[in-house]
Amino acid sequence: MTTMATPTQSAPDATAPVYNPTSESAGAKRAKSIAFHVAALILTAIVLYPGLWMIASAFKPNSEIGGGNTSLWSENFSLDNFVTAMDGIGGVSTLQFFTNSLVLAIGAVVGTILSASVSAYAFARIKFPGRGLFFGMMIATLLLPFHVVIIPQYIIFQQLGLVDTYIPLLIGKFLAADAFFVFLMVQFMRGLPAELDEAARIDGAGHVRIFGSIMLPLMKPALISTSIFSFIWSWNDFLGPLLYLNTPEKYPLPLALRLFQDQTQSSDYGAMIAMSVLALLPVLIFFLVFQRYIVEGVSTQGLKG
Repeated sequence: MTTMATPTQSAPDATAPVYNPTSESAGAKRAKSIAFHVAALILTAIVLYPGLWMIASAFKPNSEIGGGNTSLWSENFSLDNFVTAMDGIGGVSTLQFFTNSLVLAIGAVVGTILSASVSAYAFARIKFPGRGLFFGMMIATLLLPFHVVIIPQYIIFQQLGLVDTYIPLLIGKFLAADAFFVFLMVQFMRGLPAELDEAARIDGAGHVRIFGSIMLPLMKPALISTSIFSFIWSWNDFLGPLLYLNTPEKYPLPLALRLFQDQTQSSDYGAMIAMSVLALLPVLIFFLVFQRYIVEGVSTQGLKG
């Protein structure tokens, strides 16, 4: 009897490379992620470089500031610029400039919150003839540049004897002249359930009680967002104080910074940069403390009923 020989099958070589499309795809995704983060870090460094240069320059002598010198590091770091900045300028202390800026910023925040919230409640919750027309006219004021009304406003305040006072800088805040903040609060109130108002009216509450006991507590994210932007805009305002203030003792920080620049003599740029760093601290602290409310306000915009 003859037997047929069967071909022998060789075992697979364990050392041979195995193609794995899954691992290749994962590697490509990882490479793209690394490239994205590297590019993001480079862009972040480019954006933050001017701020870092300003902070570093506050510790440099005047001889190393300007003249094409863009380096961050210096071998002559000192606190002399901050000492000069804190001494003030023009016979006015820096503490006085800070106080003036705080008065204007806090007054702007209080006035904006009070007037904008009341106006927003009227537009969002009270039905009255011409509500849509008045609301549209208010929104239209956002298209009107501030420079168009500078001269008429100045003439009015001058005839009233209010120039060189803080009234021209604050009166608009208490009269809901900032349509942006009114619009912001109106949109927020429209997202709140109307059943809350109806239930309060059934219990006998009027508009004052509804606004104070129901609306204001629910509007905290919008109020905090308004406070942050109003504080920053008022703190950094330069044109308004430049127009209406003439006495150096009443100058806020933006005008005080301008006093360090002299067109006829050498300007003390080191002290000016040091004061700029000090002027940024309140704004930075104010924003870091309340920034979470901005996110909360944005996240609750989509909630209905």
